[in-house]
Amino acid sequence: MDLAISGKSAIVTGAGRGIGLAITQALSAEGVRVVGAARTITPELEKAAAATVSVDLSTRDGATRVVEEAIDAVGGIDFLVDNVGAGDPDALSLGGFLDVDDEQWQALFDLNLFSAVWTTRAALPSILERRGSIVNISSINARVPAGSPVGYAEAKAALNQLSKRLSEELAPRGVRVNTVSPGEVADLVAFLLSERAANIHGADHVIDGGTLKAG
Repeated sequence: MDLAISGKSAIVTGAGRGIGLAITQALSAEGVRVVGAARTITPELEKAAAATVSVDLSTRDGATRVVEEAIDAVGGIDFLVDNVGAGDPDALSLGGFLDVDDEQWQALFDLNLFSAVWTTRAALPSILERRGSIVNISSINARVPAGSPVGYAEAKAALNQLSKRLSEELAPRGVRVNTVSPGEVADLVAFLLSERAANIHGADHVIDGGTLKAG
């Protein structure tokens, strides 16, 4: 399907592997100039992206630098995909609520929520100018927290609410914001960024192979 997004530009965070890399590849195949941001720049990302930024997105300075370097590389931002998330499994406690310290809560919120806050704040002037769109990658754990590290599901639930807030605020100004809670999501993200999804605002699209049993 031709999504009519060729020539547009995008930032994809957490783009080095997995879902972020697949989104980068899907957008690039549609002719989008993607700036892929990741802590580690993989050969696959180098091949797919128009430009790359090696950065720690769990910091405000890192998230802001991604946007600055992206604008320098591609001239402006039409689309933002806030995909970076999860956390370093070696640094996370998998224990219960009383086993988890403040540092884990802060680290998970910085990476899974505040990275989106910071990149969106920095990229939004360009996105507003171009009447672009934003997709935030959440998780089914935002709805069913069991089985995830303490703090992760809570951060993703907050990300869903951020998306709703942004959607309501920005829709009158021509910018759409949606959330995707994955499984494998690259084609859906590309569709949601395009004008073919012009009437889809503020939605959380669950694509999880039927894991969640309730709507």
